[in-house]
Amino acid sequence: MQVKKHHKQATGFTLIEIMITVAIIGILAAVALPMYSDFVIRGRLVEAVSTLSGHRVKMEQFFLDSRTYAGACAAGTVATVPAATGNWNFACNPAPDATTYTITATGQGSLTGFVFTINQSNARSTVITGAAAGAGYASSATCWVRKKPNQC
Repeated sequence: MQVKKHHKQATGFTLIEIMITVAIIGILAAVALPMYSDFVIRGRLVEAVSTLSGHRVKMEQFFLDSRTYAGACAAGTVATVPAATGNWNFACNPAPDATTYTITATGQGSLTGFVFTINQSNARSTVITGAAAGAGYASSATCWVRKKPNQC
């Protein structure tokens, strides 16, 4: 009778296979992480844009009722300054007078450096400084910048 020897086959991964996998994951992460971060920032910019647009409507409603913008941003009026959020502080600077106003959204936290404004003429502007400018966003005097590079 003949005895058969059974050899066990080695199972598992070699070190080279694991290193190649780690390198591929590293490359994908290096590409995906900045894109994801930019996507998150763009999503947070919408909050400021929509709040400023909505507040502009309230300012015009106040003007139609009062025939002046003076006092519009005061508490208790239809155009009370929007409350600050985790990403934005809102202000009427300077205080509205009879015929003009400027509403400002100033970024905070990860959005520090972004400042959006709108006025009674619906003129929109973006001022971007600091790390936000270094991340590829650029200021614009004629629109709200919501994408890189300087896209409105």
